[in-house]
Amino acid sequence: MWVGGERREGSGELFTIENPATGEKIAEHHAASDQDVDDTIQLAHRVFKSGIWSKAPRHTRADVLDRAAELLTSNLRTLIKFEVAQTGRPAREMQAQVPSLVRWFRYYAAVLRTEERPVLPTTGKLHNWLERVPLGVVVQITPFNHPLLIAVKKLAPALAAGNSVVLKPSELTPLTSVLLGPILKEAGLPDGVFNVVLGFGATTGRALVSHALVRKVDVTGGTAAGRAIGSIVGKNLARFTAELGGKAPLIIFEKANVDLAVNGVAFGSFIASGQTCVAATRIIVHRSILPAVEEKLVRKAESITRRMGSPKNFQSSMGPLISSKQLANVVNLVDGAVADGARVLCGGKRMSGISALDETDFSKGYFFPPTILSSSSTCDITKSKIWREEAFGPVIVLVGFESEQEALEVANDGEFALGAALWTDDLSQAFRVSEQIESGIVWVNTHHRNDPSSPWGGASNASGVGSENGVEAYYAYTTTKSIIVNYASSEEAAADDWFREDDVEVRYG
Repeated sequence: MWVGGERREGSGELFTIENPATGEKIAEHHAASDQDVDDTIQLAHRVFKSGIWSKAPRHTRADVLDRAAELLTSNLRTLIKFEVAQTGRPAREMQAQVPSLVRWFRYYAAVLRTEERPVLPTTGKLHNWLERVPLGVVVQITPFNHPLLIAVKKLAPALAAGNSVVLKPSELTPLTSVLLGPILKEAGLPDGVFNVVLGFGATTGRALVSHALVRKVDVTGGTAAGRAIGSIVGKNLARFTAELGGKAPLIIFEKANVDLAVNGVAFGSFIASGQTCVAATRIIVHRSILPAVEEKLVRKAESITRRMGSPKNFQSSMGPLISSKQLANVVNLVDGAVADGARVLCGGKRMSGISALDETDFSKGYFFPPTILSSSSTCDITKSKIWREEAFGPVIVLVGFESEQEALEVANDGEFALGAALWTDDLSQAFRVSEQIESGIVWVNTHHRNDPSSPWGGASNASGVGSENGVEAYYAYTTTKSIIVNYASSEEAAADDWFREDDVEVRYG
């Protein structure tokens, strides 16, 4: 663990971290026990109450965040190495993603330096302004798919606001979260402001989110887990932010550039082996261009499959799934669709044999190829389980449509509403459709763009509560403090005596 500015051993059960590309053990950790969790939260609370960070000048906090961005950059080689090893994501992906994380620290440093404090038009000789003050101890629970990215997205606004943070990363990918501790300490963050405890959701996670001193819980994960955590958090009347499930539709209209759209589908669907909440999993294509899209998508998927290999290989196009459990889930959903009569255009089976790229033995890891499914004469794929449930793997479903209204109905057919995308060169159509798609994020002629300034959250209960990024995330880690100063003269103020003995009318409120 990383607690109080130093590494500490947990006193709970021992668990292992494995490389999903090889199945080999790469690390061992002791989980945090309930006592470890309580000790950590009590420490974080004491540090918060001391004011060393919570009451530090905003420019001091901004300087620390900027310094953290610099140190993150200087530690990129180590962070990328461990991110590749624990997630199985290709080095090429991590080489692009990890350096981008500095933007979150720099953005929220800039928010601190430029935030304006409102002065309210309160009646009377009163000067009323608002301050944003930190909440206290906040708990952050992050998933396995983007360990560093999602941790930094949550950390930057929480630290900017002045909170003390206790982070629990996924038990599958905790290594880089622990490595953030020394980086933030060197940047000038006081000991005990940022802490990392390790363990499983059902034990360590439950102990964290149910603790009475926790003022906010911020979680990214599956819908079922989010609902379970939310019910616990609600009992303590703590704040709650959750980025949960997705089943993103991607509509390709007849006026789209097909080659660009296919490239967009491939990125949106197969980056991170499809293990993202905004993965483009339901591809909805105008029937006039459906054959061309199908042909090009299959070629693209087959090209990715041919170039799969070791995640350490910079030429590798896509990595494995995170675990045997996740692989089994994807296999079951695909097999179920095939049993229903769905057409398999490519992929569809767990990979085995040896990589043509670098002789990686696929059978030792959890590799599953890019897979495309569609309807058949005996199966309407939109009625299948895989159309509605989040596979969290490199599997997409391809369907056709005739009218814009039909495309919208198909796109909005589901409980999730996190991300969506559409491809068209018709600007009017882009505006019309983007307003009618039920989704918290809508991309036009692109997919998966993520900027610190742009809110990221769902538009349905199944996809979460609140959002990450932007000033909204910073505000969500604060509470509003209203300060009212009476600047009337002593004589005027003295006349405002509610219980005076004469009949002179005085102000109320």
